[in-house]
Amino acid sequence: MILPITSANRQVAGFAVATVAWILSSISMGLVEWRVWYMDNPSLSYSGIAMVGMWRVCVYHHDNNSSKVKMCHQYTYYDTFLPPDIRVSQHLLLSTNILGLFGRALVILALKNVYLGILQKNVTYNLFVISGILNITASGCVSIAVLWNYYSITNMEGIDFTPYFHVPFKPNSQEFGSATLVATLAAFLFLLSGTTFLSYSFPPDIQVHPDV
Repeated sequence: MILPITSANRQVAGFAVATVAWILSSISMGLVEWRVWYMDNPSLSYSGIAMVGMWRVCVYHHDNNSSKVKMCHQYTYYDTFLPPDIRVSQHLLLSTNILGLFGRALVILALKNVYLGILQKNVTYNLFVISGILNITASGCVSIAVLWNYYSITNMEGIDFTPYFHVPFKPNSQEFGSATLVATLAAFLFLLSGTTFLSYSFPPDIQVHPDV
């Protein structure tokens, strides 16, 4: 007996939400606006604004013609100046993308079984459960990165960049960037989709193929 399509509508919606969450987490990982540093001391050669991201830092300053100049510097694996919060967050965001990708793949397999009526109850149910756990774990990874970034900003923690970057150890002031908001939304959507997958249950009146 083929399972009615309406029985998995919530999981289809959860898949769409998980896809959006995965896209947003990927975008946030590439954005540089995790921290916005304001360097307003006119006596310093590096006065201006610095965008501190997880993989690079971009500095905006005014030249002698009052035009804005942008210089970006990519981090390398051998950079010793990176603080623990950035190093750990790099791995957390990479893990989020991997977990989200596997979670989506498992949901595709589960939905395929549901819509084709190829039902082995334990197998299909477990696919949704594992995917839900992966998405909730991904939400936790993004949340840790966001919260640690929040802690670093509120405590005005500095970064000992190499002098070549022309960025001071600490700015005059700093605030959250747009990447933090994108990552926060991704964490919420991962959690929402994971909860949706975990809530899946078979209708009691369907016939399933026995497990081998």
